[in-house]
Amino acid sequence: MTDVIIAKATEPKARLLLAHGAGAAANSDFMQQLALELAALHIEVWRFNFAYMQRFLDSGKRSLPDKMPVLLQQFSQQIENCPADLPLFIGGKSMGARVASLLSTNSRVNAIFAFGYPFHAPKKLSWRTEHFSALGCPLFVAQGERDAFGNAAELADKSWPRVVLHWLSDGDHDFKPRVKTGLTQQQLIAQAAQSCSRKIDEILLATQ
Repeated sequence: MTDVIIAKATEPKARLLLAHGAGAAANSDFMQQLALELAALHIEVWRFNFAYMQRFLDSGKRSLPDKMPVLLQQFSQQIENCPADLPLFIGGKSMGARVASLLSTNSRVNAIFAFGYPFHAPKKLSWRTEHFSALGCPLFVAQGERDAFGNAAELADKSWPRVVLHWLSDGDHDFKPRVKTGLTQQQLIAQAAQSCSRKIDEILLATQ
């Protein structure tokens, strides 16, 4: 197992275990910025690398992600490693979010947060949503409106009982808006973190 990168929060209200996307590690700029924004909102963030990514970081030799059963086992182990002192939420960026969503029936998990869900591969019509009808807990998705893995137009007529979409204005898969909008990637990451914090507050209030 890889080391966990922890972004501590003052008076933390919850812990969010986050997995990275297929091509960028837990210490990517996106993941670091997201963790900082969440920590500022009293959410302690734990980030980890899947084994294939850790091998790349250690050796410099890039490889494809492991098969889904392997990724699920590794994510499940990280859940088990989390102490029980705070309410636990899980999620991730892109592929990491997809893996997290497949663990929705884990009894320790209160909800799942996807920061750019890969609804389908770019320009492909094979959707990765077959499990959405059987989610064991809510799935909250922060998605850029222009995301090539599932944009606002493509998802306009789709809905699932336990999936809530939060659209980020003009964002792509990495939450980068076009310059002409006057927005920045950092602003959209901050908006995604704020949406996450609000949903956590709602869940914690409902369980009191």
